[in-house]
Amino acid sequence: QVQLVESGGGLVQAGGSLRLSCALSGHSFSSTTMGWFRQATGKEREFVAAIGWRGVRTDYADSVKGRFTISRDNAKNTVYLQMNSLKPEDTAVYYCAAHRRYYSDTGSSEDSEYAYWGQGTQVTVSS
Repeated sequence: QVQLVESGGGLVQAGGSLRLSCALSGHSFSSTTMGWFRQATGKEREFVAAIGWRGVRTDYADSVKGRFTISRDNAKNTVYLQMNSLKPEDTAVYYCAAHRRYYSDTGSSEDSEYAYWGQGTQVTVSS
């Protein structure tokens, strides 16, 4: 059974930082592109960042470029999202996801390319 478990969310003031973690089990982590998405209240889910299965390619939404960094540790089957200079508009539930194909990073910003999703972790940024 494939499971993704996120952690690290919380309440932070604007300008602060948080690091989200997501552990994958029941699936080959080192062969899988991983992504982070978020959904704010009343809005559609949107892409945040992705990292290719090799750990070389990364993609970011324009809204987080220069502030967020995605990384992975294949030894721990874990993907991270370091979020700096947080803004109130970053407030959302953050989800990690595993790509539906091994050895592929095609369409890494499209949620339809991800087969497995975590339960989400709340990030709240106060002004």
